[in-house]
Amino acid sequence: MKEYKDCRNPVLPPHICIPDPEAHVMPDARVYVYGSWDQEEKGFCSQEYKVLSSANMVDWIDHGVSFHSNQVPWIYDEHAPKYPGVDPSKPSPFMIKLYELAAQHGITEAPEQKSDMLFAPDAIYKDGKYYLYFCMSDDSEGVAIADKPEGPFADPVQLPCGGIDPAVFIDDDGQAYFYWGQFYANGVKLKNNMVEFEEGTIVHNLITEEEHYFHEGSSVRKHGETYYLVYSSIKRGKPTSLAYATSQSPLGPFQYRGIIIDNDGCDPMSWNNHGSIEEVNGQWFVFYHRTSQYRQDKRRLCIEPIFFNEDGTIQEVLMTSQGAGRPFGIDERMEAYQACQLSGSVYIAPSKNGGEALIGISDEDQAVFRYTEWEKPIDTVSVEANGSGEILIYLDDENEAAGIVVLDGGKCLSSSFSGKPGKHEVRLEFRKVRDLEVQAITFR
Repeated sequence: MKEYKDCRNPVLPPHICIPDPEAHVMPDARVYVYGSWDQEEKGFCSQEYKVLSSANMVDWIDHGVSFHSNQVPWIYDEHAPKYPGVDPSKPSPFMIKLYELAAQHGITEAPEQKSDMLFAPDAIYKDGKYYLYFCMSDDSEGVAIADKPEGPFADPVQLPCGGIDPAVFIDDDGQAYFYWGQFYANGVKLKNNMVEFEEGTIVHNLITEEEHYFHEGSSVRKHGETYYLVYSSIKRGKPTSLAYATSQSPLGPFQYRGIIIDNDGCDPMSWNNHGSIEEVNGQWFVFYHRTSQYRQDKRRLCIEPIFFNEDGTIQEVLMTSQGAGRPFGIDERMEAYQACQLSGSVYIAPSKNGGEALIGISDEDQAVFRYTEWEKPIDTVSVEANGSGEILIYLDDENEAAGIVVLDGGKCLSSSFSGKPGKHEVRLEFRKVRDLEVQAITFR
């Protein structure tokens, strides 16, 4: 068990890549996050799950491994039931688009995937037990049980469905519901034992790609008398946004309402998103992931506060560096991996000198940090970097740079800055770049 203090975005150290976060406040009043783990050298997910928890949204405990795929008995059992997931013979419009893109790049077969990989999970508490719903890379789904919210989870039971991205929700009357699927979502009532479906209650096409821009990753919550189904959406061309649909019933019909957050721009290769919303200590938050290292994987847990309008809609929020924590203050290092918006070829990855840096930088690339807050005027800025170039520093939407740092061989040749007190977005723009890597920036 490890503890991390005063966390911002990404929540965990950059080598711990937890995507697909499902957050639930459990009976001990702590919020627990259940997610996948991009632990492999290449590819999504791994054979293990971690569980994280917090009492205040800024100090986090990593409870370690909660479940391993070697506990799943049916993976290598040729006689185990097989339930279909996505039917490739009936492709959705977005699937057809993906096939066309693959063909353009000479890809005729899907890459091989280990059958024992654990994809996105969810978990819930009921009657003294904690239930972990998981899915495997072979399209099987199951549930394991524990006495504590962090696990360890054991005695997995296979569920009678196939696909990915399970989700679980318990209504005010105690009735539990289970959701799963990609491109088209499905929902069903669970029996009181939480491991069997109520016969005759499955609803197919609960939300769809065509009507709701649904891609994958169902997650259900209730706010007031309204049910919110949050999911990865292709509304903006690729599944980088978390959208939501609402209903007056857990099994629909659902109406598309809008987008909560979009992680496009967190990395040049940003591809998908997956997450949840949860109320913690009276404030609602969206839990999501951002990718890194110029890859579609290496996805990292991030959090933002969200706000409901009077009509029940959710205000779309920007990605930030501060996350659920406070803005960066005077003399605080803003680490490169905390940049929340990138444009151009720049991306976040391990640097030559250890740690992580903004690398792959070209002229006119930009990197944004949200937010800083200063109690007094600022006239000094320092940048930790390798290589050479000019870094122009802009505040908020101003067209004139508030400062400039000139570097040669990692050494600062000149630096100037003038910033007013208050809360600011900081935008770095790079020029005359030669092998430039930026590790951190500090205002004093």
